[in-house]
Amino acid sequence: MPWTDQPITPRRPRLWLAVMWWLRAAFAFALVSGCVLLGARAGELSPPPPPSAPPPPATAEGGVDPETIPVAPDSPRASVSRYFELCRAGDYAEAARYLDLPPRADGAELAQRLKAVLDRHLWVDIESLSPHPLGNSQDNLGAGVEQLGKIPTRTGTQPVRLVRRTTPEGVRWIFSRATVERVDEWYARLEDRWIRDHLPPALLRPGPRELLWWQWLALPVVALASWLVGMVLSYFIRAALRRLVARTDSTLDDVLLGGARGPLTFALALVGVEVALSWLGLYPPAEEFLDKVVRAGLFIAVFWFALRAIDAVSDRLLAAPATRDNPAARSLVPLMGRIAKVAILIIGVIAVLSELGYPVASLIAGLGIGGVALALAAQKTVENLFGSVSIGVDRALQVGDFVKVDALLGTVETIGLRSTRIRTLDRTLVTIPNGKLADLQIESYTARDRMRLACALSLVYETTPAQLRAVIEGCERALRAHPLIWPDDVVVRFIGIGPASFDVEIMAWFQTADFGEFRTIRQEILITFLEIIGAAGTRLAYPTRTVHVAPRGGERALLDAAADGSSASGRREPRLAPSAGAPPSR
Repeated sequence: MPWTDQPITPRRPRLWLAVMWWLRAAFAFALVSGCVLLGARAGELSPPPPPSAPPPPATAEGGVDPETIPVAPDSPRASVSRYFELCRAGDYAEAARYLDLPPRADGAELAQRLKAVLDRHLWVDIESLSPHPLGNSQDNLGAGVEQLGKIPTRTGTQPVRLVRRTTPEGVRWIFSRATVERVDEWYARLEDRWIRDHLPPALLRPGPRELLWWQWLALPVVALASWLVGMVLSYFIRAALRRLVARTDSTLDDVLLGGARGPLTFALALVGVEVALSWLGLYPPAEEFLDKVVRAGLFIAVFWFALRAIDAVSDRLLAAPATRDNPAARSLVPLMGRIAKVAILIIGVIAVLSELGYPVASLIAGLGIGGVALALAAQKTVENLFGSVSIGVDRALQVGDFVKVDALLGTVETIGLRSTRIRTLDRTLVTIPNGKLADLQIESYTARDRMRLACALSLVYETTPAQLRAVIEGCERALRAHPLIWPDDVVVRFIGIGPASFDVEIMAWFQTADFGEFRTIRQEILITFLEIIGAAGTRLAYPTRTVHVAPRGGERALLDAAADGSSASGRREPRLAPSAGAPPSR
């Protein structure tokens, strides 16, 4: 629909979506498209008012009620609307009939130039013009005079006025003689005058959303040229800064300078677009909106660099010797980095929305109003977030630890803001919410500084005291001779007489945290125990049971047999009990 019937007002912000589609295609960057989308919606909430808008029209009785008054064909609104329709169609000769032309003037050229001046300096809201045949009687301009606005000049401002005249076509409102005589002066000061004078008429016709076709073609060219200029300037700026940071001992500034390449190029490209906008001669609402988009893009560049800086600092901390030797720090640094990124993103979104015109204060106040409902809906999320912080502070587990969580055994793969993932012995992946994990009992096998060997040797009753002492002394000697034994506490003791054996308790610790190495040590030690038992001339006990069969006849014989059976002895099979302190094989 032509803008003369429905001008671009705060209710039609989608003009800018089309404009920013071209910018996104030139920049090839997703953040610009998101910025455009937000900005287009922001125009619905707080758009700029049309400059120099005249007072609202009045009814015949003096009351302001323009929506209920029908538009008269000889009203200012109808005349200006018809003038713009003719200009849009390229019929400038017919549009010149709405100008009070001086003698021997080129009406078509003046009509075209006046349209260019109005588009650049005075964006007329058709709906604000009077629909009454006599115009606005309360503007103190006299009968038959209507003012559209003012054009800025070097010495001040000059008015653009309509006058009511009788023409061969009938009574109509036309642009006054004083206004028409100033058109050439106003047109001479347009930034894009040279382009308008040399382009073919087809490119000077209005295109979609009232932008001229040459402006539509120029937008992607400007965007691409600005991006290339930004890349060149970014290269030279970073080359100059690289010489400065090369003199420092720290490598963090080198990493930050490398991460600034994308944000710096993007920011310089936006500055180039801002400089070039003044040469495009866009009408005020379009230029004002693109100015907001450029400023919002600069915010995006700043927060983009902030995210890069967080990654650089996190990598630097992880590479530091103090962090490399501290498993807790290795898990806490990535977690804190994620939290910092979330905070930066929230601040960035608020800043961009504020720059694009969203009522951020109202949004924040709305969060306070709905805080209770939000807290109830997000209580699990908040619980998991605080659980992740608790896990990081308590250092109960780190990435790579082999842990036991209740009945679950596995290796910790990731610790996120919401959950922790554990790879089980069956190679399945179990996800546990951090809020629940913080309340569970966590047993970390990786945190062991040494591993315990615990077993019991069951010798047969035929073992003599000398053989028993030889076994005890030999086992203790073999344990203490091992290079990884913990010498402060080696236990090899005869602990009692069992139902079918003499029991010797063995307990010792080996100074290793590698479970694979411990299993090899345990195997060699147990084989050594078997050799010691064989060398002592005894053997391990095995389970036996003696059954007494009662002779026939007599209740007394049955009772005696039952009594004998209850005291029958049994022997267990030879065994070496596995260590109770070692986890299952992985």
